[in-house]
Amino acid sequence: MDLDPVVLSRIQFAMTIGFHFIFPPVSIGLAWLLVIIEGIGWKTGNETYIGAGKFFSKVLALTFAMGVATGIVMEFQFGTNWAEYSKFVGDIFGAPLAAEGIFAFFMESAFLGLYLFGRKRLSKGIHWFSILMVAVGATISAFWILVANSWQQTPAGYVLQNGRAELTSFYEAVFNPSTLIRFFHTMTASVISGAFFLAGISAYLLHKKKELPFARKALKVAIIAGLIFSLLAVFPTGHEHARQVARTQPEKFAAIEGLYSGQRQAPLLLFGFVNAAPPPEMQAAVEIPGLLSWMAFGDIDAHVQGIDEFPADEIPPLWLTFVSFHNMVILGLFFIGVTGLGVFFLYRKRLYDKKWYYKLLIVSLPLPVVACQFGWVAAEVGRQPWVVYRMLKTADAISLTVSAGEILFSIILFGLVYLMLFILYVFLLVREANHSLHGGAVKEVTA
Repeated sequence: MDLDPVVLSRIQFAMTIGFHFIFPPVSIGLAWLLVIIEGIGWKTGNETYIGAGKFFSKVLALTFAMGVATGIVMEFQFGTNWAEYSKFVGDIFGAPLAAEGIFAFFMESAFLGLYLFGRKRLSKGIHWFSILMVAVGATISAFWILVANSWQQTPAGYVLQNGRAELTSFYEAVFNPSTLIRFFHTMTASVISGAFFLAGISAYLLHKKKELPFARKALKVAIIAGLIFSLLAVFPTGHEHARQVARTQPEKFAAIEGLYSGQRQAPLLLFGFVNAAPPPEMQAAVEIPGLLSWMAFGDIDAHVQGIDEFPADEIPPLWLTFVSFHNMVILGLFFIGVTGLGVFFLYRKRLYDKKWYYKLLIVSLPLPVVACQFGWVAAEVGRQPWVVYRMLKTADAISLTVSAGEILFSIILFGLVYLMLFILYVFLLVREANHSLHGGAVKEVTA
C-alpha cells in the first residue's frame, strides 16, 4: 500500500496540535477566573474564596504543565515534517514564535511559580498580582501564536523574493487583516472553556453531597462569566470574524456556510446535508433568504460568492469544513442556554437545589474545548489547499527527505504517548477533586 507523505504529515500535525489545543484554552480561561476569585478573596478576606483559589490553582498548574509538554513537539514539527514551509516563511513566522517565548512564556512561567509557592510567603497584593501576570502572560502568548496563524490565513507586510516570503513591515504582518478579530474570538472561547471547567469540577464536588462552600462560590463565578463570554463569542467576536472571512477568504466562507452557488440575497442555512460530489449541493436545506448577505456585508442584496465561482483545485474540503463550523455554532448556542439557565437559577436562589443541573455541568465540562477544536478545524481545513493563503500550497510545503513510513511510525508513537498523558491528566484531576472531598482543600479553608 502506497502511503501519501502529505496526508500523513497533515494527520500528524492535526493530531499534535489538536491534543495541545486542549490545554491552552482551559489554562487561559481558568487563569482569568482565578484573577477574579483570588481578587475577591484578597479584598474581602473571605476564606471560602481563598479556599477556591487554593484548590483551582492546583488544577491550573496541572493544565499548564500539560500545555507546555505538548506544545514543545509542535514547534519541532516545522523543521522535521514541514521543511519547505519553514524555508518559505521562516523570515516571518519565526518572529512571533520568538516573541511568544521571550515576552510571554517566561513571564507566565515565572509568575506561575510565584503564585503557586508564594501564597503564604508574599503579601496578599503581590500574590494576587502574580496570578494576574499569569493570565496576562498566557493572553500575550495566545496573541503571538495567533499572529503567526493569522498571517498564514491573510498574509500582509511581505514581499516574495528568492522563492520565499521576506518581511517588509513588521506592523502590517502582526496586524494583518485577521489577527485582532481572531484573537478576540479565541480569547472569548478560552474564558468559556475555563468557565465550564470551573463549573464542571465545582458541580462534581457538589454532586458528591459534601459541604464544600468554595465549590458554590466557584460555580457562581463560573456560570456568570460563562454566560457573559458565551454571548460575546457570538456577538460581536463571532459575527465580526465571519464578516472578516467573507471579505478575505471568500471560498472558505462559502464552504463553512454551505453556499455552493454565488448569488444576491444569499440565504443563511439553518439545516442541511452536504453532498460534496461534483457539483456539490445542499440537500434538505432549511434557509432564511437574504440573511447571509446581510450578515456578511450589511446589505440584504449583496452578492456572496459561492463555491462555483472558484477554480476546482482551490476549493476546500466541503463536508468537513461545513460540519465543523456548524457544530461549533450549535455548541456555542448550547453554552448560552446552559449558563443562562444557571444564572436564572442563581437569581431565583435555586442554583444549589438542582442536582440534575450539576450533572448537566459535569457532562458539559469538555464541550467548550470540543467547540474550540471544531472552530480550529473549520479555520484550517477551510484554508486548504493553501498552507499560506494563495502563496504556498500544502502539498509543496512538506519535507522532501522524510519518508511516509517514518511519518507513520511517529504518528503511532505520538498517539500512544498522548493517550498515556491524557489518562494521567484525567487521573490527577479526579484524584485532586476526591482529595478535596476527603478533607484536603476543605481542611485548609476552615482551619
